[in-house]
Amino acid sequence: MNLIVAVAKDFAIGKDNKLLFNIPKDMAFFKEKTMNNVIIMGEKTYLSLPKRPLPKRTNIVLSDNPLFEAEGAVVVHNLDELFSQLKAYNTDNIFVCGGASVYNLLMPYCKYAFITVVNEIVPADTYIKDVEKNGFKLIYSSETFSENNHEFSFRTYENLNIKQCD
Repeated sequence: MNLIVAVAKDFAIGKDNKLLFNIPKDMAFFKEKTMNNVIIMGEKTYLSLPKRPLPKRTNIVLSDNPLFEAEGAVVVHNLDELFSQLKAYNTDNIFVCGGASVYNLLMPYCKYAFITVVNEIVPADTYIKDVEKNGFKLIYSSETFSENNHEFSFRTYENLNIKQCD
């Protein structure tokens, strides 16, 4: 399993249930990584998508609401259900894509974290844990790009203490 996210320097990821940055190059990277793969997200992230479910991906929604339904997506209600569902897929093809509680819950189970780091701090109300303080090691960092007045780089981290999905 992998994690994919865009963060500000302080690991902020959102405000008012919206992304912090509009960076087409990051969106293209997300699409390239997740296309024809499995994506896992929480209920609020699913509901915030401009198109539901995201096309050409297996959408899995983790929701603690037993009545929540998501047409075209698989809904699970706890980690046991999620891990049972994931057994059908190659773990390299699974991407956690939000929101913060789902990132933080599943981070220990992710082998890689693909993080677009935007070189700024902006007003935010949603943060994820700093991967480097949670057992991940930086293994790749791209050059710095600039788009829509944002400087950013693509980084890949590897989890040195990966927890197994039981």
